[in-house]
Amino acid sequence: MSVSALQSDLLSGVRHGFMTRIGGHSRGLYAGLNCGTGSDDSKMAVAMNRGLVAQYFDVDPEALMSLHQVHSTEVVRIARPGWPGDKPKADGMVTATPGIALTALAADCAPLLFADTKAGVVGAAHAGWRGALDGVALSTLAAMEDLGAKRRDISVAIGPCISQRAYEVGPDYMEHFLAEDERHARFFAQGQGDRLMFDLPSFLLAQLRGAGVQAEWIGHCTHSDEERFYSYRRTTQRGEPDYGRQIAVIRL
Repeated sequence: MSVSALQSDLLSGVRHGFMTRIGGHSRGLYAGLNCGTGSDDSKMAVAMNRGLVAQYFDVDPEALMSLHQVHSTEVVRIARPGWPGDKPKADGMVTATPGIALTALAADCAPLLFADTKAGVVGAAHAGWRGALDGVALSTLAAMEDLGAKRRDISVAIGPCISQRAYEVGPDYMEHFLAEDERHARFFAQGQGDRLMFDLPSFLLAQLRGAGVQAEWIGHCTHSDEERFYSYRRTTQRGEPDYGRQIAVIRL
């Protein structure tokens, strides 16, 4: 069964991909390549989907590492495949070990893939608005540096996520950002009434470029492209009970 991945020119020196929902064994609400173990999808279907992704990246299924994502800034350093117990509660991971595939799961939040090909260090992170504001991307950069990466040699690709035209929020939401820096107002546009439209990928790009790394958003709005992407917001707007998750992968 064929699966589909999007890539970034910035990461051309390392094996990576932002998988779409195309292909896969899931059915119904989850139709396609749902890789979210936290969804209520068939556990067998999710395992088979993850097996397809592991095969695509030429790694054993146990080497396709995922976290229990909790919208934090916690970053895990990985030296060997598989978890000895439960998956850690964290939203970033880094490794300098070949053959380990790092992943980020998302369905509107931003998946980020990081690489320093000179040092042989890669990373992956999941950033919703809270993780982005608190600095999960910056925490991932710092963890990569602990493994020998150099800030000037790190490139970061932000994968498909919800775009500003679909990300409607309330005024209290913007207050979280303004409390940190009033210049963050530039990432909000006026919507209908008192509603605002938040630009998650632009916020992350500004944060990463301000930290001294090359970064790009590869584009694609998860909310607007149902054929290729799962979307938490689209699901909640329809009153559906659950949703699938895309997986982003990077490996040495």
